[in-house]
Amino acid sequence: MHTARWLSQIADEGWDLHLFPAEVGIPHHDYRNITLHTFYRQHWNGSSSGVQQKGVYWPFPRGIARIRQVAQLTAPRRATQAARLARTIRRLKPDLIHVLEMQSAGYVALEARQMMGGEPFPPCIYSCWGNDLFLFGKRPDHEPRIRAFLSECDYFIADCRRDVPLARQFGFKGEDLGVFTTAGGYDLQAMRLFRQPGRVSSRRVIALKGHQTIRGANSLAALQALEFCGDLLDGFELRVFSVSDEIRQALSRVSQIEGLHVTEVRHPCTHEEILDLMGRARIAIGISSSDGTPNAMLEAMVLGAFPIQSDTVSTAEWIEDGVNGLLVSATDPESIAGALRRALTDDALVDRAVELNSDLVDQRLDLIKIKPKVIELYRKVAAQGKPSRQPDA
Repeated sequence: MHTARWLSQIADEGWDLHLFPAEVGIPHHDYRNITLHTFYRQHWNGSSSGVQQKGVYWPFPRGIARIRQVAQLTAPRRATQAARLARTIRRLKPDLIHVLEMQSAGYVALEARQMMGGEPFPPCIYSCWGNDLFLFGKRPDHEPRIRAFLSECDYFIADCRRDVPLARQFGFKGEDLGVFTTAGGYDLQAMRLFRQPGRVSSRRVIALKGHQTIRGANSLAALQALEFCGDLLDGFELRVFSVSDEIRQALSRVSQIEGLHVTEVRHPCTHEEILDLMGRARIAIGISSSDGTPNAMLEAMVLGAFPIQSDTVSTAEWIEDGVNGLLVSATDPESIAGALRRALTDDALVDRAVELNSDLVDQRLDLIKIKPKVIELYRKVAAQGKPSRQPDA
């Protein structure tokens, strides 16, 4: 979803765009005016939106299941992906390459470059997504690959200011292109159509991102905090999206809270369903010990939901604790419960945050302002080529 939304900003510029997916999957329905270099061509009609597919083609109904099975087993292998990417670069000779995310796409790009040896390699832009450096940079099995990849990158885009000095610490010597969220600019006018009328303090929905993952998500702590606040939840509905199996089991306990109705939003859910949820929610909870700028947090801010968010340094770039949201510890359910109690009882805080967050996203997220900057950075890189490298500190 993040990739599709980012690419939508440049899809109508008349550029020859090619996407090399790092993972096997059905192409996103929002792709436009792009060529997809997939392992095999999906039975998916993108012709009306200017989408073309390159890859193994099997025109018959029989045998397609076998093709999918081979793709699932073979395509994710990094060496296989890297070899395909190297061949694609040799054939296309692109003006530039933009790597979105490190651990899937970045490592593949690094191996492709190594396979190409001394052959010309286009200028490389790297967009750092939430956990790329802040989490994986602390892991001994990833640090060498991170350093190797960043040493080969020419340009850097962060999704939060926190990661700009981190990139330098891990060996990046190229040019910073600025801070842009993973999805780029937001179509605020279209998004606000999902906002329900009336005061946000009158809403009776709590939105929770239901992840429990090795990447730091800790929704179990949020569910425990909800149990601590059971006396305030009569008449409320908890809607949980992106639910992992571990969270689904824990929901059975929370559903026993008297007067609280618990609903699981279908998975996978569409972006429109998330916007509809945030447009109905009084509170949006996102808990993770490691993340960049959470898109769900930004969507909550656009649509009026009061954000309770774990403090990952990056979130403090958007939330002033106790003013337009509340920042909590990702591992302390009591901290989360204290914030939840305040957000459930302080109507003035919740309603004032709506105005503050609306002004903030107008300044920093509006597609009308962001899109021209994104287009210009691509033009700059294409015209400039590889930048001069900064010397070691």
